[in-house]
Amino acid sequence: MRIAFLVAPEGVEQVELTEPWQAVTDTGDTPRLISTKPGRIQAFKHLDKADTFPVDQMVGDASVDEYGGLVLPGGVANPDFLRMDEKAVAFVRAFFDAGKPVASICHGPWTLVEADVVRGRTLTSWPSLCTDIRNAGGTWVDEQVKVCDATPATLITSRKPGDLKAFCAAFTEEFARAAKP
Repeated sequence: MRIAFLVAPEGVEQVELTEPWQAVTDTGDTPRLISTKPGRIQAFKHLDKADTFPVDQMVGDASVDEYGGLVLPGGVANPDFLRMDEKAVAFVRAFFDAGKPVASICHGPWTLVEADVVRGRTLTSWPSLCTDIRNAGGTWVDEQVKVCDATPATLITSRKPGDLKAFCAAFTEEFARAAKP
């Protein structure tokens, strides 16, 4: 199964990209880096530049049909850039429309708010997003990981890098469950 990792050209929190990426690889699935521009993305460790990573596909060329699930890493700037890109927002919304699982950590739910997919759902995030989530019709909780199986698609969320172990275990389990016929 191929798993889409949607990130902006810069601003993703590196550990929130690399640890979930490794978790997907460890399950035998194939992670693919999707972005709004071709080339390489610039990851960050907090506010400092970290490594760069090659983009596999531009979001405008990607189809939800190609993927079994979506991961939205955080970083403050990353989801802020994504929510300003119509194709990125439409790509996220399409996973929900297709009933495919989505996992998002830290500031990642900002893109979910923009895609208007949090209404009626319970999720967690970095605490500063709680008002945005509530204003978008969601219920915010302060939990290490939250799995919301409201239809049409399961949403797995976590708060911060310290939650990555639980986040990775939860989303890989849900993605595997969704892949079963």
